[in-house]
Amino acid sequence: MAYTLNPYLNFRGTAREAMEFYASVLGGELSLMTFTEGGMPMGGEEDGWIMHGQLTLPNGMVLMGSDTPSSMPFDEVKGFAVALTGDDGDTLLGWYRALAATGHEDMPLAKAPWGAWFGQCKDRWGTPWMVNADGVTTP
Repeated sequence: MAYTLNPYLNFRGTAREAMEFYASVLGGELSLMTFTEGGMPMGGEEDGWIMHGQLTLPNGMVLMGSDTPSSMPFDEVKGFAVALTGDDGDTLLGWYRALAATGHEDMPLAKAPWGAWFGQCKDRWGTPWMVNADGVTTP
């Protein structure tokens, strides 16, 4: 039996833009389904909002996201971060820089006490990211 644990991000009308950005940064295959395509039209502009988005990276990692209709409560992102970790340091640091470029850095990349390069940022949608990159001598 197999299991996965996937981050599922919620947006309010910006899921398409965010998921397309994540695909441009992380690579992989992106699939998007609107509320209308999913058989749940919301009415007006929300018909074109994303009911389900899935970005599947070549290594099998999956990031999902959707828009929260205006008929449902929506709270801004808080209390978590999406962590990207591994020993392909150049790739991870490139991802960090791209995610932080249009958002802001909470903790700029620095050599961590455990030996990896570590940084925390929020992208322009407020999604928090932590990157821990091993296998890098200089960022």
